[in-house]
Amino acid sequence: MDAETQKNHLKAYGITYWTLEKQLKVKWLLNYRGGAFLLPDTQDIQRECQIRGVDFEVISNSKAESILEEISSPSKNMEAVVLEKAPKIAVYTPKGNQPWDDAVTMVLTYAEIPYETVYDEEVLNDGLLLFDWLHLHHEDFTGQYGKFYRNYKTAAWYIQDKNEAEALAKKLGYHKVSEEKLDVAKKIRDYVIGGGFMFAMCSATDSFDIALSAEGVDICEPMFDGDGSTPNYQNRIDYSKTFAFTNFILERDPNVYEFSSIDMTQKRQIPKTTDYFSLMDFSAKWDPVPTMLCQNHTALIKGFMGQTTSYTRNEIKSNVLVMGENKTNGEARYIHGIKGKGFFTFYGGHDPEDYTHRVGDPKTELDLYPTSPGYRLILNNVLFPAAKKKKQKT
Repeated sequence: MDAETQKNHLKAYGITYWTLEKQLKVKWLLNYRGGAFLLPDTQDIQRECQIRGVDFEVISNSKAESILEEISSPSKNMEAVVLEKAPKIAVYTPKGNQPWDDAVTMVLTYAEIPYETVYDEEVLNDGLLLFDWLHLHHEDFTGQYGKFYRNYKTAAWYIQDKNEAEALAKKLGYHKVSEEKLDVAKKIRDYVIGGGFMFAMCSATDSFDIALSAEGVDICEPMFDGDGSTPNYQNRIDYSKTFAFTNFILERDPNVYEFSSIDMTQKRQIPKTTDYFSLMDFSAKWDPVPTMLCQNHTALIKGFMGQTTSYTRNEIKSNVLVMGENKTNGEARYIHGIKGKGFFTFYGGHDPEDYTHRVGDPKTELDLYPTSPGYRLILNNVLFPAAKKKKQKT
């Protein structure tokens, strides 16, 4: 899985998942040749690699033992983690076509990793209990319809989205979309606390935390929910209810395409040509979880924008791990935390291979980016629940 000898990193994750589905175990060799996978040598696996265009090497048992011995050396920042079971994957996404694409569903499809879609009804009916891993699609859990009001209030897709959201909330017994989305967010919170793994990107990250923090407070203006917001609602925000963020200031203006001070999009002073973020270097033996989530063939990842591009560094809770950051701009791009018995990862930006991906833009063709480091981070998270759990040291 290094840069030199693997021409399709993304499909290699699919091969690993496919192997796990066959009830075979895989060793993930952290920090060894870009995070290589050690698979059993069978004709079926070799043939599947050839069909999917994934590079592999056949090695002897003695060579494998030699590699594992090297990895186990205390002087090497490496570790071999056993992957035991293919995780069952859910993607939280509305049923209709959205005017934007989702990086996670695109890369799962490209890597040929199966997933099921769920939305509010399934979540509220405890449908998440069937899954090991949940991705939150581009979503607004605050009931403000993505803060698209100023630019898209007359667009057919915006009007339809609002009407469908209101109809669904009414069907489920709620007076407001914001109330229904809050209950969805709380169900997702409980899923994580109970041991689930939640991965979110773009606006699903900060809007999720904001919704939890505003429980019992109306932060929606009349164009969103038909009545006024709670007076002085900023002072009633409860940061203790969030997963990752604290001390943020909400954006009150409905015409501003922004939820809060968490997001750095409007505060960034980085030209596209120099927009990169770096992955942190963790101890593979002592901190295998963040090491796993940061496996890559490069430590420098191209930046990319989104409604929520990155996170203000000093508004991240102290118990949340920053795994990728742009230090010069004081922003975090990729963060991870533990909640109860479960885990969550937030990844800023919309599409790792489309710098400014706007509403209505064509989707990214991953055939053009089979070695994408930015997309590899997503797939690290997909495989993470398959790992045999070891207690994290930090």
